[in-house]
Amino acid sequence: MLFGNNPQKFHRTAEVKCMHCRGTEYRRPFVSMQVYGGDLFEQTNLARDFVLDRIDRAVDVRDVSITAPATYELPPDAVGEAIVNAIAHRDYHSNASVEVRLFADRLEIWNPGSLPGTLTMDSLRHDHPSVPYNPLLAESLYLARYIERVGSGTQTMIELCREAGLPEPLFEQRAGLFVTTIWRDRLTPEIMAGMNLNERQMKGKSFVKAHGRITNREYRELTNVTIRTASRDLEDMVGKAILKQFGATGRNTFYYLAGKLDTK
Repeated sequence: MLFGNNPQKFHRTAEVKCMHCRGTEYRRPFVSMQVYGGDLFEQTNLARDFVLDRIDRAVDVRDVSITAPATYELPPDAVGEAIVNAIAHRDYHSNASVEVRLFADRLEIWNPGSLPGTLTMDSLRHDHPSVPYNPLLAESLYLARYIERVGSGTQTMIELCREAGLPEPLFEQRAGLFVTTIWRDRLTPEIMAGMNLNERQMKGKSFVKAHGRITNREYRELTNVTIRTASRDLEDMVGKAILKQFGATGRNTFYYLAGKLDTK
C-alpha cells in the first residue's frame, strides 16, 4: 500500500475517488471525476491537488520570492489533513473506496469505517488519544510528515477553519462510513435557517452557489418577479451579509457570496 508499484493489483478498492459535483447535491453528471490509485502517498497528493485546483483562490503580488503567494478559499492544510486521515484510518477490509466530494458549498471526505469504540464524535473536538485503525500505515505516514501521531488532526482542522473565518468542520457517521465536512463558506444550513429568507431568496442563493454569481435579470427570470421586487430581495441579502454587490448600477452589476474570495 505504501511502496508498491501497483497496490490496486492486490486491493482493487484501495483508491480515492474524487468528484466535483454541480451545485449542492450528489447528482450525475459531475463537473469532473478522477479515480486515483498508486501508493498512499500518491493518492494523498493527487486528491489534495484535485480539490485545490477547483476552489477559489486569490493570488497576491510577489514581494520576497519568484512565486506569487495564493490564498485559497479552503485552508490547504485542513484539506490535506482530512484526506490523509481518511486514507490512513480507513477500513481496508471494506470494498468501498475513500471518496472526496466537492460541492458548491462544502467539501465532503467519505472514509470506509467508523471511530474506535473509545472515541466519540464530540471527543474529536478536544484532546484525545491517538487510536490508529491501521498502525503500520499511520506510522509510515507520520514518519513522512503526512500526519500527526498524537491524535491532533481533527483539532488542527478545526483551528485552521476558524482562522479562515469558516465554520468548524462536521464529523459524523453516515451510511456506515465516517464523513468529514469542511464548509466552503460560513453560511451553513443552520445559520441560513435564522436569516428569515423567503423562498425566492433561497432559490437565488442556491443559484449563486451553483454559478458563482447572479444578476438582477437572472434573479427575475429565476423567480418570476418584477425588477423592483428583485432589487429589494437582493438588497436584503446584501444587508444580511449573504451577498456582495459588484458594480453600482447597470448591465455589469452582479452579486456573489459574501465571504468568498474576490476572484470574480
